[in-house]
Amino acid sequence: MEIPREQYLQRLLSARQDGFVKVITGLRRSGKSYLLFRLFRNRLLSEGVAPDHILEFPLDALGNEALRNPFRLAQAIREQIVDDRHYYILIDEIQLCQKVLPPGVNWSALAPEDRAEAYVSFYDVLNEFLSHGNLDLYVTGSNSKLLSSDIATGFRGRSEIIQVHPLSFAEFSAFRGESGSGAFREYMTYGGMPQVVLAQNETRKREILGDLFESVYLRDILERHRVQDVLVLECVMDLLCSSVGSLTNPAKLVRTLESRMKVQSNPTTLKLYLDYLEDAFLFRRAQRYDIRGKRYLEFPAKYYMEDVGVRNARLSFRQQEQTHLMENIIFNELVARGCAVDVGVVKHETRENGKHESRQYEIDFVVNSPAGKIYIQSAWGIDDEDKRASEMRPFQFCDDFFARLVVTGSEETPWTDEQGVTYVGVVPFLLNQGILDKLMK
Repeated sequence: MEIPREQYLQRLLSARQDGFVKVITGLRRSGKSYLLFRLFRNRLLSEGVAPDHILEFPLDALGNEALRNPFRLAQAIREQIVDDRHYYILIDEIQLCQKVLPPGVNWSALAPEDRAEAYVSFYDVLNEFLSHGNLDLYVTGSNSKLLSSDIATGFRGRSEIIQVHPLSFAEFSAFRGESGSGAFREYMTYGGMPQVVLAQNETRKREILGDLFESVYLRDILERHRVQDVLVLECVMDLLCSSVGSLTNPAKLVRTLESRMKVQSNPTTLKLYLDYLEDAFLFRRAQRYDIRGKRYLEFPAKYYMEDVGVRNARLSFRQQEQTHLMENIIFNELVARGCAVDVGVVKHETRENGKHESRQYEIDFVVNSPAGKIYIQSAWGIDDEDKRASEMRPFQFCDDFFARLVVTGSEETPWTDEQGVTYVGVVPFLLNQGILDKLMK
């Protein structure tokens, strides 16, 4: 059975032979290698590209450890280029490629300020091959540092980043042939990791998700960063999983660890561990944005899980609050659509009976994309007037004319009230990108 991942495949196909390195990043096991080495490769073959002109280098494969040395990787590539025809070079898990000193370099003779520059990395190798007009380069990586400014510097501005996410609800629905509330409940429980979607029963889904967290994500973080206090890291993971969409910061996490779990730590360590979790693509931080003051507020912030199924497995499927899970899914959907997503803060000041009062109201998502800007509230149910008023109140103090949208836990089609606020059920919202695009114009 094959999951198409068509939106990512089309991005790769449209970027062919453009002179850039295509960098495919994202959470481990989200489908990066499958996209590149199966879907993309098969499409090339179907278009007549010769198999010996598609060169594959999976650096995480047993037996390929030597290729993690950039000199040996470069040599292996050169040995397979035997003519001037076009070659596609596919390298998996490029972050495993090490920095090494060139043979013959005298370390002790180098000035301290020159030592960092003496190392050779995969950037040097790939930049060399970029100068060959008949070579097209594609790499995957599971480290968010590949999204940082380092990559723009390392590739001298000649790179294109494609981030692969777990299956969206639309992809899940298309593959399963189901699109109603029942399908959404399953997606909200088990998420969109490809292995899980392909699994045949619930027991196997739970086993895969539990193994991913323990044997893949946690182990990767421990090995990559040589974490000393594993207990603290695991407690932080548990706290973030159990409170997705809640405001937090390192100092607050320290207090919670001490009061609820009797675990001691400090804000510096907690900030470092939060960075590790983002670096592994497990969590994504949403900053708060002061809508009227037009500025970012660094802390507190919200953390959302890249896949809700992995989150549920970490908590043994005990805490499945529909409100928080739906909010997490909407956030992931917006990010996957290429939107910049912040948490909105609206300050409102009043004066009554000589007393000055200042209050802050929150808008779940302030969404910016090339299509425009919109404010979104996520509300599982707004069946009574008090709940509806609570969700609408922040909109009243925005003092601008951007569109307002409320996504509810239903299948209702879009409709707009007398104040100009649009309502839509989460199922049609996730299945039809045109709903959002139309409101943002």
